[in-house]
Amino acid sequence: MAGATRQPLAELLGESAVRLDCTAEDRFDAVRQCGAALVASGAVTEAYVDSMLEREHTVSTFIGEGVAIPHGTLAGKDAVHRSAMVVLGFPDGVDWDGSRVDVCIGIAAPAGGHVALVARLAEILLDPEQAARLRAARQPAEIRVLFGGE
Repeated sequence: MAGATRQPLAELLGESAVRLDCTAEDRFDAVRQCGAALVASGAVTEAYVDSMLEREHTVSTFIGEGVAIPHGTLAGKDAVHRSAMVVLGFPDGVDWDGSRVDVCIGIAAPAGGHVALVARLAEILLDPEQAARLRAARQPAEIRVLFGGE
């Protein structure tokens, strides 16, 4: 299972996993949309979405640079079929407990895999130029390239 988190991040993105024209009423709506996209990809069950919302109610998944990384709690691990990632862009922004979020990266991983995925995403997002490219992306292909795809 650890190997899944070492594959190129772009490989964790399914065909319809990148949607860059989303709108959300609030951060919980954005988290629900990320969860629904993960469910639609077949990576998780509906129970994982509840786990994602539980985490967001407990601690914000905002990480800075206009990005949030919603993911489930440890209790939600049984609802994960395989590691996956979705990228939802919110051009009008989402109020994330006082901060603006333009991009949500929803992640799912079997037990223990979240930490490795968040760490790999943080490597990209700690580079202001790459974070700016992520926020500015308007085509799924731009996201795939940023995450090591073709």
